[in-house]
Order: sequence, then structure tokens, then C-alpha cells
Amino acid sequence: MKNIYLDNAATTPIRQEVIDEMVKVMQSEYGNPSSTHSIGRSAKAIIETSRKTIAKQLHCNAQEIVFTSTATEATNWILRSAVKDFGVKRIITSKIEHHATLYTVQALQEEFDIAVEFVNVSHEGTLDYAQFSALFSNDIKTLVSLMHVNNETGVINDIEKIGVICHQNKALFHCDTVQSIGKTELNLQELAIDFLVASAHKFHGPKGAGFAYVRKNLVLQPMIFGGEQEKGWRAGTESVHQIAGMAKALELSFEYLNEERKYITDLKQYCFQKLQQAFPEFSVNGDDTFYNILNVLLPFSPEKTAMILFNLDMKGISVSRGSACQSGSAKPSHVLAEMLNGEELKKPSLRISFSHYNTKEEIDCLISALNEI
Repeated sequence: MKNIYLDNAATTPIRQEVIDEMVKVMQSEYGNPSSTHSIGRSAKAIIETSRKTIAKQLHCNAQEIVFTSTATEATNWILRSAVKDFGVKRIITSKIEHHATLYTVQALQEEFDIAVEFVNVSHEGTLDYAQFSALFSNDIKTLVSLMHVNNETGVINDIEKIGVICHQNKALFHCDTVQSIGKTELNLQELAIDFLVASAHKFHGPKGAGFAYVRKNLVLQPMIFGGEQEKGWRAGTESVHQIAGMAKALELSFEYLNEERKYITDLKQYCFQKLQQAFPEFSVNGDDTFYNILNVLLPFSPEKTAMILFNLDMKGISVSRGSACQSGSAKPSHVLAEMLNGEELKKPSLRISFSHYNTKEEIDCLISALNEI
């Protein structure tokens, strides 16, 4: 049975070129980057070259890139440091953020008694920008944490507009770009973003490698104490091969961006048309969504809804009901719970997410499997 992987918003297959790069580094660059001898310096050079590679793709300074293990780690660190060290007394976010943001904000609220305010979300998953602007009516030291592309629906937030509103009101802006990094252009010289987070495994790189962008002149306190790695902000011996693999993956993502974006956009449109033919009453969750994510509401009965993922998995087809972080949960997606009504939540919502490795033949297999259910 051929496996059909349509859950690329959860994670992506590693490109072969990235694997080759990581193997080469593991075989030849075994030195500790903190060591002063030539073998250590050689490993350190790979890290700094990788930092420059990533910065070049994002149009920022290499010293503004800090390596972490995941975007979750980076988000925890940035939000906590903003409250503890920058004197942030209020966080503005939305109820459809990733749990890495929502749970961190909740913990900071309980620990530091900060104010938390939420931007309203429409039935289509879009933010109410007028209400967002109105939240700045009082002069409180504020951090805004809003993602670029929603990981469940693919709805795109206007981060250019958000950044302008933030800086007009002297607020810091933290942006979760996990779903968009490597899949669209981001120019950090032009965007008013103070903090950005990303994970390599979302753009065909290795798991366990991520990075934060911290705008120059913003000095955070260490997340881990110990050595002087990462400007002393994140102590611990760096994983040289993971960092090299992440940089290679991002470089290739931008090298092939135009052709892969067009291919995936066409594939998503093909899937939409096939679903429309097979299930005329189906609908899409979210409006004006990112080109690689399609979250659909299927007109299935409740008894079929419960086993839909299981039945697809038995046929070798991997999709998700929500984000991978909660797809094993019996609870409805917190994102869709903000967007849909009670009756809609009883129906199966599938997140189908594509990469350039997918084919139209795989979409045909998915539609056939859904018809059999």
C-alpha cells in the first residue's frame, strides 16, 4: 500500500539535499563550536555561515537570528522575557493562535497578573482590525502576538498592517511565522516585526531545529543559563548538523519558491474542484487561505465523522482534523470552535495540506477513499 501524505502543515518530508548536507557535516565536522582549536573553529564557521544564509533569505542582519530547537521554545522565551524584562503589562493575541502562544500567555497571566485581550475573529477566520486598533485606547506597555498563517485553516493575517498598528501605538510585535517561512517572501527590513519564530521541519528541514528573529537593540535575557552560545541567550553546545540542515532547507525553499508555489496552488485548486464534484454540499473553513492548506467541512453523518481519520489512515492516507498537536484529542479544534457554530462543529473538518511532493493522482485517491466512507 502506497502511503499518501497530505499533512504537510504538521511536518514536511526532508529534502534529499538537506539530508546529504547533514550527513556531510556529521561525518566531517564533529568539533565543539566553542573550542578554540581548528576543528572547533571549523564547526563554528558552519553555524555562522548558516546564520548568514537564513538572514539573507529574510533580509535581516545575521546577528538578529538566534538558533533554538523549535518555534515553541522561541515563543516561550520571547513572551516570558517581554513580561519579565521589558515590563510588558498586557498581551494582545487571538483565540486561534497556536497553543505554544496561548498556553504561554495563560501561564504568564497567572504568574504575573498581566492583562490579556483577544482580537475578535470572524466566521471566516479573519481578524477584526478595527477592533484590534481600538484595543490600544489606553497607554499600557503592550506586546502583540499574532501569527502570519493559521496552522489549521491557512487564513492569512495582514502582518504588514498589524506591524504598523503596533508601532504606531509603541507596542512590540511577536509573529509566529511557522506556516509561512520558506513558502512566501518575507522582508524584515520592511515589516514592523520585532520578534519572529520558525521551525525547520515545516520547510523540508530537520525536526529539532528552529530559530528566532530578534530585532536589533532588543536585548532579551537568557532562556537557558550556562555557556556563551547564541550571545549567551541560549546556552548549550549547538547541534551543528541540524543548523546546517535548516539553513540548506530554507535556501532551497526560496530557490524553488516560484515553481513550487505555482505547482502547489494548482494542486490545491484541483483538490477543491474534485471535492466540489464529489460532495457538492462541502464548504471551506476560512477565507482567502494560504496556498498549501485546505480545511474543509464535509457533509457526513455523525456516525461517519468519528472514524473518518481512522478509515483514511487504513487506506494509507494521512490528513488531519485540526493541527497535529491536537489531532488525537476528542475535543473540537479551538480554532474552528471560534469560527463555526455548534452544528458545523459536529461535521468532520479535514485539514488537507500539500507540498511539491504531492500529485493529482494522490488527490484522486483521497476523493475515492472519502466516497467509500
